[in-house]
Amino acid sequence: MAEKRSLWGSKIGFLLAAIGSAVGLGNIWRFSYMAYENGGGAFLIPYLVALLCAGIPLMILEYSLGHREKASPPLAFARINPLWEPLGWWMPVVAFFGINLFYAAVIGWCINYLGLSFNLGWGADTQSFFFGEFLQLSDSPFNLGGIRWPILAATAGAWVICWAICFREVSRGIEKASMIFMPLLVVLTLILVGWSMTLPGAWEAVKEFYLSADLSKIALNTAAGRKVWVAAFGQIFFTLSLGFGIMITYASYLPKKADIVGNALITCVLNCLYSIVAGFAVFGTIGFMAKAKGVPFEEAIASGPGLAFVVYPEAINQLPMLNQLFGALFFLVLIVAGISSMISLTEAFSCSICDKFSISRKKATSIICVIGMIGSIPFTCRGGLFILDIVDHFINNYALIIGGVLECILIGWLLKSQVMRRHVNESGGVRLWPLWDLCIRFITPAILLTMLVGALLGEFSEAYEGYPIKALLLFGGGILFATRLISFILSHVPWKPEKLKAEHHPEDENLLT
Repeated sequence: MAEKRSLWGSKIGFLLAAIGSAVGLGNIWRFSYMAYENGGGAFLIPYLVALLCAGIPLMILEYSLGHREKASPPLAFARINPLWEPLGWWMPVVAFFGINLFYAAVIGWCINYLGLSFNLGWGADTQSFFFGEFLQLSDSPFNLGGIRWPILAATAGAWVICWAICFREVSRGIEKASMIFMPLLVVLTLILVGWSMTLPGAWEAVKEFYLSADLSKIALNTAAGRKVWVAAFGQIFFTLSLGFGIMITYASYLPKKADIVGNALITCVLNCLYSIVAGFAVFGTIGFMAKAKGVPFEEAIASGPGLAFVVYPEAINQLPMLNQLFGALFFLVLIVAGISSMISLTEAFSCSICDKFSISRKKATSIICVIGMIGSIPFTCRGGLFILDIVDHFINNYALIIGGVLECILIGWLLKSQVMRRHVNESGGVRLWPLWDLCIRFITPAILLTMLVGALLGEFSEAYEGYPIKALLLFGGGILFATRLISFILSHVPWKPEKLKAEHHPEDENLLT
């Protein structure tokens, strides 16, 4: 028996859940390093242009699609055109199997490090500890090397938390959790920023490497400058959880009258503002460490997991007092940010399963979380980091971008963008201008295609991170093939006839192609 569709209990609950999905580990460790690499403050120029030209238009597209159809991605796409249902499945399938399985393992790392922070258990040589003692990293992607049980236990804990929240009806589960997690995340982050900025050498590093602008690095008349612009668009696209089907799902729980444009603007702006504010903590802490050790800043900073699990613990070791408290605060921030994103990645797939098979969210969530826990096991092994890195690269550079381009084609050309714009304007709130049509039909897909071509050219010119071609094809190409296969199979299960008619819009018949 199908359940009546859930609704958010309040606008603030929806916004906190959407922002919680967007704000994740990448806001902390990816944005700061990209800013450092790409001209410091100058990076904010292409970043904000990307927000206006791609981030906000796509966020409005996904919010409006979910709200209009009151459906998960596969059902929403099937109602527009049944031939496009596989794309509607691919988005949440990629989110769950391509991202969430390893994301849970990374949260497991953070949980372990939260425990280690109370006695600085990572020792003096944080790099050797992380790769050697903690991960016990194997010698190649083909050597999984057995399970690291502390990581598996913490990963299982992350899945249990996720299940407990998604198991309940959306207003009593995800919404209530977001009302706790997001204010907590903001408070903890602001404490971390404030504390970081009091450390010796912190403000000098922020001024020199974060706030200063090297405009030559973003010059469009150079290949390096154009690469920065592409990177900025990529960061916006990934950090806002676009292309996962999450925002379509969340918007499907909105009431009939909703400020689609206003909600999209708030979500995008606050997510980006969080990244910028969190950057002060990153640059300040690393600046302090560089000064304490007497090394240049550029030798101290690192990207990705290296920043969180090698550089930050080393900086924490250098603190004159309260090292354990600072460490616990930092890893608690990562855990809260990670869990809020993990919940949304699970919900998008769970909602799709509920819509397709007309089963309860409790049953769907339980089955999915068990599958997720089993699927996360390879990432808790000694060779898990290699697989994680390859899968993340292929999903971010190909799956999400392809999904975004096809979304624009479906809404901009097949449904017709003016149909969606009319729906947004009739829903109330801030009106959507015709400029949005131009973005969705031409500007945004052109930018995403440019990113896709650039990624492909880079793939053929040099193997990613020097991995063996066989590993890239097996794990990277394999995840793309597997998610497409799962999507194809699920899309060929027939819908109940009443499902496809539930949100029919006869007034749009003359505009459909």
